[in-house]
Amino acid sequence: MSKPKIALIISSTRATRFADIPTKWIKAQADAHGALDTEIVDLRDFNLPFFNEMASNAWVPSQSPEAVAWQEKIAGFDGYIFVLAEYNRSITAALKNALDQAYVEWAHKPFGAISYGSMGGANALGHLQNIGVELQMVPVRNNVRIGGSDFFRVHPGFGGSGNLGDLEAVIAPSAKAMLDDVTWWAKATMAARAV
Repeated sequence: MSKPKIALIISSTRATRFADIPTKWIKAQADAHGALDTEIVDLRDFNLPFFNEMASNAWVPSQSPEAVAWQEKIAGFDGYIFVLAEYNRSITAALKNALDQAYVEWAHKPFGAISYGSMGGANALGHLQNIGVELQMVPVRNNVRIGGSDFFRVHPGFGGSGNLGDLEAVIAPSAKAMLDDVTWWAKATMAARAV
């Protein structure tokens, strides 16, 4: 079996986002882990309109060419790792819209997350897991959360270093556990989808 192909989806599209720092770090962790082929997928690169279809593509084909292009992009992956910003105790509007623009393509695939915010993105992660279950995805147990004083210590906007290496001892074990989970579930769901 080939290595699972995993999208690292950047959920924030803000010009001043923190997301690029954890994206670079988790990409390096995944590359060092060695069991997955990863590709960064940035929501900034997809001009998705607000969801305005008759229904989910589980029921009728999408009409928006941008939505179809998004569906085709994410269909090529065996699982996902979300770089997850928490905005007002939930996921970003850009990510919710991107999730809603597809259904068939997400189903029966695992996902993990590296989440961040004052409380480690815990609320956003919980919301994402609930949405993922509705989309018939497999949320993994282990995830990376960057919160509290650690978040402010590395966030450049708050005078932090901008270097997640400063938190390596704290977050690297969670990253390994999450990557192990995504690998196991990706292989299991790949085999199941092939039947």
